Order: sequence, then structure tokens, then C-alpha cells
Amino acid sequence: MSKTWCERINPVVRGIPPSGIRRFFDMVAETKGVISLGVGEPDFVTPWHIREACIYSLEKGYTMYTSNSGLLELRCAIARDLADTYGLTYDPRREILVTVGVSQALDLALRALVCPGDEVLIPEPSYVSYAPTVILAGGKVVSLPTGREQGFCLRAHQVEAAITPRTKLLLLCYPNNPTGAVMDRKTLLEIAEVVVAHDLIVISDEIYDRLTYVGQHTCVASLPGMKERTVLLNGFSKSYAMTGWRVGYACGNADFIAAMTKIHQYTMLCAPITAQMAALEALKNGRPAMERMVREYNRRRHVVLHAFRDMGLPCFEPKGAFYAFPEIRVTGLTSEEFAEALLQEEKVAVVPGNAFGPSGEGFVRCSYAASLEDLGEALRRMAQLVRRLGVRPRVISTPPKSLPAREASVSAAGGSSS
Repeated sequence: MSKTWCERINPVVRGIPPSGIRRFFDMVAETKGVISLGVGEPDFVTPWHIREACIYSLEKGYTMYTSNSGLLELRCAIARDLADTYGLTYDPRREILVTVGVSQALDLALRALVCPGDEVLIPEPSYVSYAPTVILAGGKVVSLPTGREQGFCLRAHQVEAAITPRTKLLLLCYPNNPTGAVMDRKTLLEIAEVVVAHDLIVISDEIYDRLTYVGQHTCVASLPGMKERTVLLNGFSKSYAMTGWRVGYACGNADFIAAMTKIHQYTMLCAPITAQMAALEALKNGRPAMERMVREYNRRRHVVLHAFRDMGLPCFEPKGAFYAFPEIRVTGLTSEEFAEALLQEEKVAVVPGNAFGPSGEGFVRCSYAASLEDLGEALRRMAQLVRRLGVRPRVISTPPKSLPAREASVSAAGGSSS
């Protein structure tokens, strides 16, 4: 051949770096005895009644395609859930699309919306796939840095300052991956005013909405004037421990959902019917199991937060999702150096903060979707490394045996924020 395969690859694809998470976990795969706090995946098995619904569907012969849009019964259940939780009304026939996870929903939304050169505003640190997916759609990423001093929450003035004639949309993810930050209603209302004033679109990835521990989750589409300009993304992976089932959904304007569906039908056709049947059972009867899991995440959240602070690592209080984002600058190492030292010397895996953009440098992401036993051992090993690096622990405190009153009732059941 006159050209190598590498030379023939689309230069846009060639220019995108591999996932910072996956690159690091290639190293993890080569190390034995590792306790992983890196993967953003519940350590719980999908509740039995949800698995049983899948098995039953197979026994009944549900092995065929569904509508491109997904099972109508599932779309109706999604619509009821959003109406009950946030007071939102979506037509299940025209305004809801079932996708193969939220990642596919995001890809479809960006490909249906972004034209070459359009600018997409993304708060940072951000989930690793956001920027590459925008680039693959032909857009230009405009990062909006956030930090620990502002609770890793975007501010309206940042959005206002970043807008140009090419700005088309704002991509939000709260509760946030990787920081665990939660946006309050007041701040979101201020951002919504800017969005409306400049006629922008919002894609809101709310996959962690039910994993909110402090206050109530505010659904962006529920804010005044925002439903008609918001593409709402959600799914079942995190709150129902269904990561491998790959079922998500998108809700929005009927014409736009039709455009997403057009791409979907030529690429993916439909989400697997057995996974859709399981998702339907999750919505019908999965709330008690979900609430139990969320209460357990909240217990672990307190343990992890106290442990980082006690070992001398400043740590913003995560109020949602299942990640902590401790600052490791006091060790004198970069994020990658710290993560590699922790892996090689103590056999604990975390994700370097710079995998989530330059704003994540000086931090590491630690998932507390792990058993308390594994968390305890991993935190003990991490404290050993931190001490060897010369960080003096503070006076050790004892994590509370019971949760503070303001957090005793987690918002796993949702609740309208309007």
C-alpha cells in the first residue's frame, strides 16, 4: 500500500487522544491485587427482580427488534416518572427516544445539533467523553473552568463571558462526574437567564440525578422557559446498578427527537429489547432497591470525606454522584504522578484529575461505589503514601455514627424542585 493505515485514518479521529481513564486502567490491568476506586460503576449487582424481568422476557420469546424509538410501554413509564418527579410533561410517542446508554444519547444529540465550527460550552472538570464527542460532531469545545473554591459549580457570568456569535449550546452534567458537585436551583436559574437571553440550547446529562445527598436535584428542563430549549438525557446505569445493560433516553422537542431518531435508526436501530424490559421493571418496582443503594453510598461518602481530610488532603464535599475529588497538590506530585505512585507502591487505583481536563490537575477522582471493606483498606494504603510524601495528617476525627439531620433524608426519591 502507498499509505499506511495510520495515514488513512480520519485526521479528526487521529487527533483525539485516548481516554485518560482507559489509558490509566491499562496499567491497572497489569498489576495484581489492586483495589480500584477508579471505575464509575456501582459495586451492587442489578436487583434480582430486574434481572428476573429480563429472564422472563427471554422465556416469553422477546428476542426481536423494537421500534427505533424504543418500547412504547417503556417510553410511557419514563414520561410518568418525569411527570411524577419533576412535573415535566413529555409525549412518549414523539418526545422520548430510548438509546443505548446516555453516551449514545449524547452522541446523537450532538450530531443532530452541531454544525462545523459551532461552539459548545462545557464546564470543566468534565466527563472524559464530552469534548471528544463534540469534536467528532464537528464542533469546537469551549471549556469553562471551575474550582474547589466555587464548589466546582458553573456560574452565570462565566457562561455570559464565553458566548460568541458561534456559540450554539451549553452542555451540563450535575450531579457532576468527576467532582460530585451539585448545582442549586438559584444558580441554575441565573444560568438559564443567560441561556434564554442568547437563545442557546442546553444538553443536560442528569444520569446521577437520583444520587443527590444534600438538598434536592433541580432538573434543568423544569426551570421556567427551559423545557423547550433543553435536551434532557438520563438512564438506568447509576441509580439502578444497570451499567452493562446500556439503556438510556433523551427527551426534548419532537422535531429534534425525530432528527436524533433518524441517526439512531441508521446506526444502532434500537436498544436491546431484553435490556428495555429490564429498564421497564426498574421504573415500575425498582425504587426501594434504589433508595437502599443511595443510602449506602451516602454512608460511604461520609467515610471517604473524613478520611481524606484526616490524612491531610483538602477535599470538597461531594453532594451527589459517587465520586470524591481530593486535592493532592500538597504532596508535591502531579495528578498522574500521584496516581501512578499510589498504584505502584500501594496497589490502589484512582483516576488522575487531568483526565477530566486541565482544571482537574492537582486532584484525583476516587469512586466510593466500592464496599466499605475495600474503601477502608484503600484509604489506609493511600494515607501511608501521603505520609511518606511528607504530608502531616491532622488530628484524626471519628466519622459520625449517624448522618446529620439535614442529610438524613437523601433525595433518592427525587422530588420536584420547582
